[in-house]
Amino acid sequence: MGHNARGALLALLAFAIFSTHDVIVKTLGDTYSPFQIVFFSVFFGFPLVTIMLIRDSEPGHLRPVHLWWTLFRTLATVITGASAFYAFSTIPMAQTYAILFAAPLLITILAIPILGETVRLRRWIAVIVGLCGVLIVLRPGTTDLSLGHVAALVAAVFSSFSSIIVRKIGQDERSVVLLLYPMLANFVLMGALMPFVYQPMPVAHLGGLALMSAMGFVASALVIAAYKAGEAVVVAPMQYSQILWAALYGVLFFDEYPDGMTLLGATVIIASGTYIVLREGRSQASDNTPVLRSRTRLDTGTLPRVGLVLRLVRKKPKARQ
Repeated sequence: MGHNARGALLALLAFAIFSTHDVIVKTLGDTYSPFQIVFFSVFFGFPLVTIMLIRDSEPGHLRPVHLWWTLFRTLATVITGASAFYAFSTIPMAQTYAILFAAPLLITILAIPILGETVRLRRWIAVIVGLCGVLIVLRPGTTDLSLGHVAALVAAVFSSFSSIIVRKIGQDERSVVLLLYPMLANFVLMGALMPFVYQPMPVAHLGGLALMSAMGFVASALVIAAYKAGEAVVVAPMQYSQILWAALYGVLFFDEYPDGMTLLGATVIIASGTYIVLREGRSQASDNTPVLRSRTRLDTGTLPRVGLVLRLVRKKPKARQ
């Protein structure tokens, strides 16, 4: 099997697991506040992330080099997590994914003011077409838009901010700083909300949250393996397989049948996002390749961000003097 084929298969498996993770989010979201789900997701995720961080042999401290960018990214990540979990809980999975898939389009736009990226005509056309796909999914004026749809849009926007900030400051900041700050912020802020939203959880539901954390850990490890095995331009588009899992899980578990307009809009968004990924993969087409470097998964602050962990596993311990 070729390297790219292996990378693609690993990525497909990873995103199948991520989609199953989101099924648990949706199932628990019928009973519990998204703030409570985020809190316990982080709680169960800390031990797994700690194991990853043991590999960080780089000496230093936990004070950020770029304080304000780090704080803004942390805030963006907290908003993304709560918004995405609420969206999964309240609207069909296929619609949620279709809207979240707008993130690469937004990253392309944000790369202009934040990274100084030059976006030429073809990528602009892809962005505009993709945003039209979002409008096809939402159908403003013809269907009732709920808070869940708004939450999905908010998650896509703030996830894009988080990704582009990592691209801007990632060379200067330690990976451990960029990993821990969003998780700590989620733990503290969502913990502060617990007295207002907490509902007692049976052991089975706590087990589901622990399983979510384990799934996120395994899926992140598989995405890392995929990027190490294959080229980014091959691995990155595999994230769009989640729309197929969303349609299947929606039918099997939630009696959700995606309509034609949702599927059409998702197709337009996916085609646009894939074109941008392929375009960035060409030499001299992009100075910063912001979408390729986003590592394809929403940064919710509950799971280890794939790109940052990839930096950790690539590091080699310094030789002793």
